[in-house]
Amino acid sequence: MGGRKDSTDADRFLQQKRGIWYYHRKVPKALRDIDDRPPLVRISLETRNIGEARPRRDAYEAADNQLWGAMLAGDDQVRARRLYEAAVRRAEALGFSYRSAADVADLPVDELLDRTETLASAGRTVAHQAALLGGETPPPLVLTEVYKIYADEISTGALRTKSDQQRRKWINIKKRGVDRFVEVVGDLDINRISREDALKFWRFWQKRIAPKEGRPTHSPSSGNRELGSLRTIYGEYFAHIGQMDRINPFAGLSFTEKAKRKKVRPPFPTEWIRDKILQPGSLDRLNDEARAIVLATIELGARPSEMCNLFASNIKLDAAVPHLAFEERDDPDDPRELKSAASIRVVPLVGVALEVFRRFPNGFPRYREREEALSQLVNKYLRNNGLTPTPSHTLYGLRHSMEDRMKDAGIGDDLRRIILGHRIDREEYGTGGSLEWRRAELQKVALLFDPAVFTGLPAAPASP
Repeated sequence: MGGRKDSTDADRFLQQKRGIWYYHRKVPKALRDIDDRPPLVRISLETRNIGEARPRRDAYEAADNQLWGAMLAGDDQVRARRLYEAAVRRAEALGFSYRSAADVADLPVDELLDRTETLASAGRTVAHQAALLGGETPPPLVLTEVYKIYADEISTGALRTKSDQQRRKWINIKKRGVDRFVEVVGDLDINRISREDALKFWRFWQKRIAPKEGRPTHSPSSGNRELGSLRTIYGEYFAHIGQMDRINPFAGLSFTEKAKRKKVRPPFPTEWIRDKILQPGSLDRLNDEARAIVLATIELGARPSEMCNLFASNIKLDAAVPHLAFEERDDPDDPRELKSAASIRVVPLVGVALEVFRRFPNGFPRYREREEALSQLVNKYLRNNGLTPTPSHTLYGLRHSMEDRMKDAGIGDDLRRIILGHRIDREEYGTGGSLEWRRAELQKVALLFDPAVFTGLPAAPASP
């Protein structure tokens, strides 16, 4: 098997001779006058194991792709960057970290000998000399260009399981740090960003978080978020091109968050929920789906984002114990992550929540990927209609109310954490209790409601 070009072929560019695997690839015809290697590149991968040969092949393949891309590139900066990245990848394929020519000259004698001996055995081509002896200078590449590479290439793994909305939020946080650095320090060449440049940005935030005079204008978390974004982009970019040991100028720069004020989200008193929110007519001027989400949240304590993004597959009405399965979506065309691993859980439907999902068995499509719009609408409605005990109460307070009601009913800490999707701070044993048992526990806190609360909503299908 050799010279196969289909990128889906696991054994492309592999050939075995006397049990040893080789990287075996033709130089494109258009480049044979430029590439100083023979028309057929053949490099021993020094292994008889196909599992070891494939990743070594990948490294050579990536290096040649970069090299040939540079040879074909018309733009000088693009060509320089691809030549540099090709040298970095080829050094990695040969088992070395890429070093500049100046750094190679300062290497210990043993490592320098290793490089020259490897060069002799691999073939003294221009490409190999550049890789092992530092023949390519890192091209100028400003931070905004690095951000594009990070967003378009490097971050794809982290974004793979996120929904479109989650991707936008995640990327925008990173972009905010880059934009601010450019505004404060400048759009610098990534290879020349120094510790002093990073400290200048840190001092910019220090003046806003802990000014010598006047009151702070920003919280420590604001500065930490942007410094963290820059630290991540810088580190992952250089790891991407094979320089894992690059010193990160943003390392260790942060602000203490001990004085950070916890956002107050007070719970609704149980009596308030029963006598105000659950009264027939109190929610009637909300649209059907928003109204249903409020009612269901009373007995579920789920996050608004979780409620908005339920699909029919999450709603198990025909099970022996009707329940919701909060799960991540692994559909490659429509993925979505939950907040944490603990958020993946199964919650029995009781009380008013069970009645809601009998009427909305497919979830709430109007608010999929629009939880912020839902929260804004509901919070404004609750305030304007006298349905909040204080201006600080919001839809999220129903989640905290569920926690209080479960505590008051004597429901154990572990089950409370499971219901709300919180992490259990100890080694876990068993499954957390059967659905029948969970339902029996939740029925202890289910609130009585007047069926008239559903007036105007879709009717539940008749029981068979």
